[in-house]
Amino acid sequence: MTMRTIAILMPGDMGHAVGRVLREHGYDVLCALEGRGEATRKLAAEAGLRDVGGIGEVVAGADMILSILPPAAALSQAQAVADAMLASGKRPVYVDCNAISPDTAKQVGEAITAAGAPFIDAGIIGLAPGKGGGTRFYVSGPDTAPIRALDGKGFQVIATGEGIGEASALKMVYAGLTKGTWTLQTAVLLAAQRLGVIDPLLEEFGLSQSGPLEAMRARVPFLPADSARWVGEMEEISATFASAGVTPGFHEGATEIFRLLARTPYAEETRATLDKSRTLEEALATYEDYVSSGA
Repeated sequence: MTMRTIAILMPGDMGHAVGRVLREHGYDVLCALEGRGEATRKLAAEAGLRDVGGIGEVVAGADMILSILPPAAALSQAQAVADAMLASGKRPVYVDCNAISPDTAKQVGEAITAAGAPFIDAGIIGLAPGKGGGTRFYVSGPDTAPIRALDGKGFQVIATGEGIGEASALKMVYAGLTKGTWTLQTAVLLAAQRLGVIDPLLEEFGLSQSGPLEAMRARVPFLPADSARWVGEMEEISATFASAGVTPGFHEGATEIFRLLARTPYAEETRATLDKSRTLEEALATYEDYVSSGA
């Protein structure tokens, strides 16, 4: 069966960009904006996605559904789609593209396959299409042909194996390094700030760690915009490491750093509204206030 109608649940920063490039490659791209906020509606409109209303309409009209949303909502979203499948008799291919643990991916897969639909496990690595660099969908499952047919349609699709959870595992360990590093850097800088040694530390970093320092200046002041949704991802990473018999402690700490950053005023920003003039020193001074107050 040719997959020509693809649904994006939900069209956030990554989802709307994926939908846009698919539409540019000739696909009819659906979304469900029922109950969604103004920011999501704006992104969907910018990408030219076709709003069909709710989950039931998506299931009725799509050949394939790409689930791209905060990880905490992955399982409930899958169950809602499975219920709609059972109610309508339509069973589009369901691809979970969320940052979830292998165990959560298996639970999502069980919900979808129990409704009689094909399931594909996927993990996205890289920036959203159109933002520079490559966007890679790592996929696994008994039959990944439907999603592999999208390779080159604005992103790369790479098969990792036949097991549900393999693609999610790859995403988890990858993000364990990237986001884990950002939170470790933030924790180190905050400790130095509170101990009164931030200035000599930054001077030393300039001498011996110039590359990491440049990366910290480019990244750490702007983490709050994504921190709230990354809390759930860190929890999934912690669970992944624990299931592998490796300490989850590093990423439990990362979870707490993201929770702290999500309490700061900068968390009200989006990637589109970031104050790019903010310096590392300014950001740390604000972050310290929230360590001290526990606000």
